[in-house]
Formats: sequence, C-alpha cells, structure tokens
Amino acid sequence: MSNKPIGIFDSGIGGTSIFNEIHALLPHENSIYLADSKNAPYGYKSKDEVIALSIKNTELLLEKNCKLIVVACNTATTIAISYLRETYDVPLIGIEPAIKPAALNTQTKAIGILATKGTLSSELFHKTTDLYSNGLKLIEQVGEGIVPLVEAGQTNSDEMKALLETYIQPMLKANIDYLVLGCTHYPYLIPMLLQLLPNHVKIIDSGLAVAKQTKSVLEQHNLLNDTTRTPQNNFFSNGNVNVLKTILDAKFPVSYLDF
Repeated sequence: MSNKPIGIFDSGIGGTSIFNEIHALLPHENSIYLADSKNAPYGYKSKDEVIALSIKNTELLLEKNCKLIVVACNTATTIAISYLRETYDVPLIGIEPAIKPAALNTQTKAIGILATKGTLSSELFHKTTDLYSNGLKLIEQVGEGIVPLVEAGQTNSDEMKALLETYIQPMLKANIDYLVLGCTHYPYLIPMLLQLLPNHVKIIDSGLAVAKQTKSVLEQHNLLNDTTRTPQNNFFSNGNVNVLKTILDAKFPVSYLDF
C-alpha cells in the first residue's frame, strides 16, 4: 500500500504548485495528477457542479489505486471535501487560504485576500475568517480572469499585469502587509506580484502547509513510501497538455486523458 501513488486533482494546472511542495518534501512518493482544465475554473460553477466534478476526479484517482487524495483546489475543498470525506474511505487533504498565519503576524491589521468567487462565498471560508479575523480588516478580491489566463499560458502577459494592478490597488490603499493567495493557480503569479507590491507586503499561500499535512497523514496511516527508488510522477490533462508540460518544465510525463 505504501508504494501506491498520492492522487492530486485541480481544476486545471494550478495544483501543480501544490505538487511541487509535496514532491520537495516527499521526494520518494509516487503521484498521479489530474488537471481538469476543460472544466476550469471551478470558482464560478454551482455547488452541485463542483461536487459532481470532485466526485468524478476522486473516483478516477481511486481507480488508479491512489492511497491518499489531495484536493488541490480551494473551491473544490471549500465546497466538496466534506461530502468526499463522508463518501470515500481514503484520506483526503484539502486546501484553504492561509488566513491564520497572516492574521497572527500582521502588523498593520489589514490583510488582502485574492481568491475565486467560489472560495470567497463558501461557508468554510467564512468560518475560517470569523475564527481569525477579529479586529482585522480583510480586503477580499475575486480574481476574475486570472485562472483562464494561467490556463492559456499567459501568466506573464500584459493582460495579467493589468488585472493584478487593478486587484491590488484597493488592498494597498487599505495598508495591507500580507497578501493571501486563495487559489492554487495564483502562486505562479508571485514573480509578477513581487514587482507590483511594496517590499513590506508579504505573500503567503498554502503550499508548504499542505505538503506538511500530507506527510503527517501518511505517517498516521503508515502509508509513507518505504522505498528510495526513483518515483513515478504522472500527469494527465483533459485540456491543452502543452501548457501543463511548460509549467512543469518538461520534467515529468504528461498525457491527454478524456475525463
């Protein structure tokens, strides 16, 4: 069982930012990644649609004998992970915006949150913000248009820069000192955001925390891979495989799969 792969799915290529953190922390683990690019973004879909897509992805990863599944999508986590945990007998790791560390460390008492509409409007997001945001100013911004540009390989485009400038201006006026990235596509924007943000604004995402939680859960269930052989990391996309290949820097095998 311990040699079986970790399963990871996202509404496209964004969850590769989570894979990168998991692979760095657990270099001997095998993995299977599903990029549901033809249905991206999940952030504007209905609750029922997101749950149905999450079920489809989960069942495909279970068919491929995955021992643990990472829901590498903020929207799918906030909307569907409770249902998935009730339905499937497999450890599931979810993704939440890293509001807690930002709330605990902010000096200006103002935090910017860039996320999808589905995440910002979800019950789980509101529970988290209610828990940690007392006395803080939260400037929430729906990142409309960002995911399609990332999926199209336009991460460094003029259009992306214009979008980000528009989205962060209200945050800077509110004197934020933390920007929380609430979508797994968004870490690929960090190089551009660093150009646009003042030096004192720290960018925070969930990648490392998810990797640490994945390791912890594998340890709890005695599922850590016990070999040191070169792992098999396979990536599947139902969209443009070239974009996925590019963002992975051609380091791993990528195949088209109609799912």
